[in-house]
Amino acid sequence: MTAKRVSLTVNGRGENIAADGLTTLQQVLREALDYNSVKDGCTQGSCGACSVLVDGELRIACLLPAGGLQGAEVTTLEGLNARNSTSVIQQSFVEHSAAQCGFCTSGMIVSAQALLDENPAPSRDEIMEAISGNMCRCTGYLPIVEAVASAARKLAKGDGA
Repeated sequence: MTAKRVSLTVNGRGENIAADGLTTLQQVLREALDYNSVKDGCTQGSCGACSVLVDGELRIACLLPAGGLQGAEVTTLEGLNARNSTSVIQQSFVEHSAAQCGFCTSGMIVSAQALLDENPAPSRDEIMEAISGNMCRCTGYLPIVEAVASAARKLAKGDGA
């Protein structure tokens, strides 16, 4: 297959990548651009470890063909570090021991950010639904739910906004 050039923005930086019809966004982000937060957990779209935002929408990078992303804006965990709300989420994950082995953490935080961008005051059920596409083998999810709820409360009070 012949690779084509695709221009997109990753974490605020313009990139021009080569992608054939089989190249996924996950491969581009990890292998070509060195964004290691985009984990390779299953390559089947079922674990959420490769969660990213594409044009503000939560997407699974291992299933997303990179060749179809001309002009897209992609945000990984590294790109969220510049946003104040993410530092609140990250701190909440630390405070609630929501990152044990750490493998799922990047995807969880990106999913939590997508939720809080859309719904700044989610219920516990809404948090559970938002992270339902992310598999965690260590925490039992309770610390993650508590971390997201805590981040939402802090942001609502203006702590870190």
